[in-house]
Amino acid sequence: MSIELSPVGITCNLSCNYCYEHPMRDAGNYLKSYDMEKMKVSLKEEGGAFTVFGGEALLTPIDDLEKIFSWGLEWYGYNTVQTNGALISDDHIELFKKYKVHVGISVDGPGELNMSRWAGSVEKTIDMTRRSLGAIDRLISHGIIPSIIITLYRGNATEEHIPTLISWIRELDSKGINYMRIHLLEVDHEDVQNSYSLTPQQNVDALLELDKVEQTLSNIKFDIFTDMRNMLLGKDDSATCIWRACDPYTTTAVRGVDGQGVKSNCGRTNKDGVAFTKSDTSGHERQVALYNVPQEYNGCQGCRFFMMCSGNCPGTAVNGDWRNRTEHCSVWMTLLEVEEQKLVKEGQSPVSLSSDREKLENIMLDYWKKGESITISTAMNILKNPSENNISSVKARPHGDAPHGDAPHGDIQHGDHTDVSKLQKK
Repeated sequence: MSIELSPVGITCNLSCNYCYEHPMRDAGNYLKSYDMEKMKVSLKEEGGAFTVFGGEALLTPIDDLEKIFSWGLEWYGYNTVQTNGALISDDHIELFKKYKVHVGISVDGPGELNMSRWAGSVEKTIDMTRRSLGAIDRLISHGIIPSIIITLYRGNATEEHIPTLISWIRELDSKGINYMRIHLLEVDHEDVQNSYSLTPQQNVDALLELDKVEQTLSNIKFDIFTDMRNMLLGKDDSATCIWRACDPYTTTAVRGVDGQGVKSNCGRTNKDGVAFTKSDTSGHERQVALYNVPQEYNGCQGCRFFMMCSGNCPGTAVNGDWRNRTEHCSVWMTLLEVEEQKLVKEGQSPVSLSSDREKLENIMLDYWKKGESITISTAMNILKNPSENNISSVKARPHGDAPHGDAPHGDIQHGDHTDVSKLQKK
């Protein structure tokens, strides 16, 4: 779980056309001010370390940012900030060192590959990119190794551009970067679809190239491939949120706190431009429905990878409707099949090919119908020891293994979530 503190809300120094926060901006839902004490009260109630988020987190005045980091260090022992990096100054770096701040930087590549991170003109965008890349080098020179988030889109991941992207990744690897998260492009507007999105096959090709590259890197690991392997093996306790049956009204992987201390969900689910207050009760209606809805109606019925994917992130659902499966269904299906076959060749047994798959699915469905979360690993333990878990018997319901339908939309972009451990002040 990550707790995202957004003092400045969705205000940003850039205007990336593909940003998932644009529905909020279009609706005019900007915070006009923030209250330190209200934010602290809500953060204490959440009970864990937090990430300073945005918009652009570093638009928070530096004096107030220092107060936030000082408080975070006192209570949780460290801090985290997610930024595009263009505003990082020497003063910020001093704060990062003083208050044990881990820095995550969102950038899509060098030079023209980062034109997605639009700053209002070509010249300004080039300058902002230069600043972001320079910030990475300066952080490293000060012993602060940032993590990197890259969104794949038409400008950095086509056959023409992927060699440059890979070369840059190798360069970052040689500099000691060790964590990089790859996102697909989230499409919320038709112009984004027409100008930025990759085809499903282009996404697959790019990801397969990155999968091969990862094997040759000394430091960098992409969590996306590790997650898929672990999900297929039922080792899903630490998988990232897109694989974990997210409820769009509670988004348990993300606990948002805005500048007035109001608790909210992951911004990727705010398709109507409204940051709905977090529900007190979680539910898994989406997963139960998707399991039973035929694929031709944007459901997941019959998919052998349903436990691993669960319809994927509701923020990427077809037509922006969380009741549908992800628009990247065909991408994830292809990649899961690739990873599945790798495991088979290694002599391992993917859950997707297990004779107990439908029994495991039904254990998970039973929990979801009660509004309870459950992992594949827990379901496997229940199946092995039904009496110890108050499960007397589990019968497989008749479900075929129909081919997975091809998503009619383009591709996604993921909110910049940072996993942080729960630390309590002693």
